[in-house]
Amino acid sequence: MLEVHVVDRMVKTFPQLRTIGPTIPSAYLDNKIEGDNDYGLNLFKPDSSICMNWLNSRANGTVVYVSLGSMSELNKEQMEELAMGGQKNTSYQEKTLGEIENGNKGLVVKWSPQLEVLSHVAVGCFVTHCGWNSTLEALSLGVPMVGIPQWTDQPTNAKLIADEWKVGVRVKVSDDEKGIWTKKDLEVSIREVMEGDRGKEMKKNSIKWRQLAQQAVGLGGSSDQNLDEFVATLIC
Repeated sequence: MLEVHVVDRMVKTFPQLRTIGPTIPSAYLDNKIEGDNDYGLNLFKPDSSICMNWLNSRANGTVVYVSLGSMSELNKEQMEELAMGGQKNTSYQEKTLGEIENGNKGLVVKWSPQLEVLSHVAVGCFVTHCGWNSTLEALSLGVPMVGIPQWTDQPTNAKLIADEWKVGVRVKVSDDEKGIWTKKDLEVSIREVMEGDRGKEMKKNSIKWRQLAQQAVGLGGSSDQNLDEFVATLIC
């Protein structure tokens, strides 16, 4: 259970409380439901073939997947740092992202099939805004994370990722009110996850949480049992 202390406290107040999940499509956990490989709703129509063909050309565990959510927006300064910035001209963002693709160092898309990407063996790290859906998907699929939280629940999720579940790190930001992170800060965090002994430990922990997720939704798992108990209360 992800937040066992919270749930234990809630159960004392609400004895009938039951937890379920993780609630991601069956194809990525137990494969019980045929054809259940998506949530059924996307703001854009992702082209899976572009991403999958590119990932298929990469070695296992070598790709850093970057997605900062559908609602958050980086300012120009942060976008330049993300795109390996430093220059301050207005066309730098587009120029740099184009050079990444032209140099065959990466792939830039407007929208990606995130579950397919995270479940691909080439992906070794997920740079994320730490929104709950993305966090849960990465945990369920065993992908270590680099957190760049911005608002609402994201800082809390980032703390859980780094300090409680130990499946990633949070990028260091400046101490002023802007809270800016730099290219160097991001690079250090990615290297920490992708390389070295601590990165191996994060990967080991990520695999553990993936296995626990599969057990929870599997036959006789906590989610499976709790759903059965909930249904039983409705028909009795």
